Amino acid sequence: MTGYPPLRGSLIEGKPMAELTWLRVGGPADAVVLPADEADLCAFLAALDPAVPVFALGAGSNLIVRDGGLRAVVVRLGRAFGGIEVQGDRVIAGAAAPDARVAQVAAEAGRDLTFLRTIPGTIGGAVRMNAGCYGSYVSDVLEEVRVVTRAGTVEVLPAKALDLRYRQSSLPEGAIVVSAVFRACEGDPAALQQRMAEQIAKRDASQPVKDRTAGSTFRNPAGFSSTGRADDTHELKAWKLIQDAGMQGVPLGGAVMSEKHANFLTNTGGATARDLESLGEEVRNRVFQTAGIWLEWEIMRVGEPAA
Repeated sequence: MTGYPPLRGSLIEGKPMAELTWLRVGGPADAVVLPADEADLCAFLAALDPAVPVFALGAGSNLIVRDGGLRAVVVRLGRAFGGIEVQGDRVIAGAAAPDARVAQVAAEAGRDLTFLRTIPGTIGGAVRMNAGCYGSYVSDVLEEVRVVTRAGTVEVLPAKALDLRYRQSSLPEGAIVVSAVFRACEGDPAALQQRMAEQIAKRDASQPVKDRTAGSTFRNPAGFSSTGRADDTHELKAWKLIQDAGMQGVPLGGAVMSEKHANFLTNTGGATARDLESLGEEVRNRVFQTAGIWLEWEIMRVGEPAA
C-alpha cells in the first residue's frame, strides 16, 4: 500500500475497472479500497491526503469508466455495509445491499418497497441517483441517509437535504453513503411478492436483461420514468426518440444500441469504453437532428481516455 494510510480492509493498486463494472470496460484505478467496516473507512479517509480524489463505487451497474482508467482512490463497500433490517415501518439498508434484496426482505416483512425489485445496483447508488420505476422513486420513501464525508467524519442527513430529483441528488462533495432509512407502507406479503413477480416479467419481456448493459443509457426528456400505466405516453421517452431517429440496433465497434430496447447501450463482447461512449454521442447527435432534443446521459462516465 505504497503512499496510502493503513487499512484493516484491503487495498489494490492499479486494478482494472473493467472487472468491477457491468459493461466490463475501463482502465485501471490508482487504487481500489474495500474497507473492513465504517470505522475503517473513516480512519482511512481522515488520514488520506485531502488532495487525492475519492470515487465511491457501488455495483458498477450505471457506469462507464474510460479506457485510460481512473485517477482516484475508488471506495467499494462490501459485506459489512450490506445489512438490511426492518423495524416497524422503517427499513434500514446498508449502501452495499442490492436494491432487489432490499425489496424482497421488506416484502417478506409486509413492507412495500417493491419498486426497488427491478432496479439494478445497490442502495448507495439508488440514493445518489434517486432511482425509480413504475412511478415510484427513492425520494418518495427515503427518510435519512448516513454518510462518511471526505474528511472521515460521519453525518446523518435528512432526505430533504439531498435535493432529490429525477435521476439526481445533491450529496455533499466527496460524501459516501453507508446506509439509508426508508419509511415503507404496509402491504400483504403475498400481494407484494405477486407484484414483484409481475414487474420482473414485464422487465424481462422488454429489456435485454441477459446482455452486457448498464441499464437505461439516457434520461427521459419528459423528466420521469415510465409508470407502466395505460395512460403513460411515450413522446418524450428516450427510447422512443432513439427509435424514431433510426438508431435502434446501430453498432459501433463492439457496442450496439439494443434491438430489444432502444435506450440500452450494449457491449457485445469486445467493446471499449470509447466504442460505447462514441456510440452514445452519435445517438445524441441523431436525436437532436431529428427531434431537436439533446438527450442527457443517465449512465455516469468517468476517468481518462486511452493515451
